[in-house]
Amino acid sequence: MPFSDYKTALVTGASSGIGAAVVERLCSEGLQVHALARNAKSLAALSERTGCIAHTLDVTDLAGITRLTQQVPFDVLVNNAGVDRPKSFLHADAEDIDLLVDVNLRAVLHLCRLVVPGMVARDRGHVVNISSIAGAYNFGGNSTYHATKAAVSMLSRQLRIDAFGKRVRVTEICPGRVATDIFAHVHGDSADTYERFVKGFELPQAADIANAIAFAIAAPVAVNIGHIEITPTLQVPGGLQTTRPAAAQA
Repeated sequence: MPFSDYKTALVTGASSGIGAAVVERLCSEGLQVHALARNAKSLAALSERTGCIAHTLDVTDLAGITRLTQQVPFDVLVNNAGVDRPKSFLHADAEDIDLLVDVNLRAVLHLCRLVVPGMVARDRGHVVNISSIAGAYNFGGNSTYHATKAAVSMLSRQLRIDAFGKRVRVTEICPGRVATDIFAHVHGDSADTYERFVKGFELPQAADIANAIAFAIAAPVAVNIGHIEITPTLQVPGGLQTTRPAAAQA
């Protein structure tokens, strides 16, 4: 469906990184883009640069997102907001679990609940869910994050079943490591964080993810691009580890 068939978009987690890049790309395509995030200063700068409509709002504020979605019939919904608290599940904190479930999953469920029925009624719409390779592959220290992203992956498939027969498309974007400031948000904004996760690596940029989303949205209406996995060429997910019992090692 050409971009000209869509008028409005809502992007969460829009103040930086992938979210800001998506806002910029969708604005360049002529959509009225509503950018939602908590950082008012960054949103104001983004609005001045792109012309987007800024909403300083926590994605977990159910009353707030309900009011917004009742005011605007969104043709495109990009669920990008996400958090992580890397930690073995053996040492998981209740607060971390609640935060990840609230932001990574509950907010996505509610936004889809609030927006998708209108898309179905209008026979027009596109949902883009930013999940992660963590929804499909296991790596240590991110148990709750894996669980929430796997749920978003299944939701993305289920939405197409629930909207079957209508021109409502659903795309799941599964990034690997991307050169954004998410690592600073998760691990602390320090030289060590930059050294560990960004410096010296050949990584996709936020604009690369935004371009992939634009590609999916711009496809003909008869085409639903359901799943895009985007990783660095020099990153391979998965693997196999084997160890001896502790007694045998001793």
